[in-house]
Amino acid sequence: MLLALWLTFVSLAGGTAHAFERGSAPAVGTVLLQDLPREAHQTLTLIKAGGPFPYARDGIVFGNFEKLLPKRPRGHYREYTVKTPWRKDRGPRRIVAGAEGEYYYTDDHYESFRRIRETP
Repeated sequence: MLLALWLTFVSLAGGTAHAFERGSAPAVGTVLLQDLPREAHQTLTLIKAGGPFPYARDGIVFGNFEKLLPKRPRGHYREYTVKTPWRKDRGPRRIVAGAEGEYYYTDDHYESFRRIRETP
């Protein structure tokens, strides 16, 4: 039984990886800003104000190597840390800002993204 489950998992994972190779990005969901944690609101406010940012790596180019966001030229996306209060390191939460004013939130360190919608 466990072997059958493992083989199913491997098969599904391989299918997902193959889809990425073809260049097809999965659909990105949306999330209302009001549904994000307080710390995400604070980070978005800092992004829009141009800083200052609390982490040295805030504002670096996000490469989109996972190919989960729409394909854009290098430099289009920048990443910013969303503080995770119970963590001593930067934690897994980020906002990725696009050059056209779009914002994406991840709480699982780039495994998934949701586009932030600021108004209902």
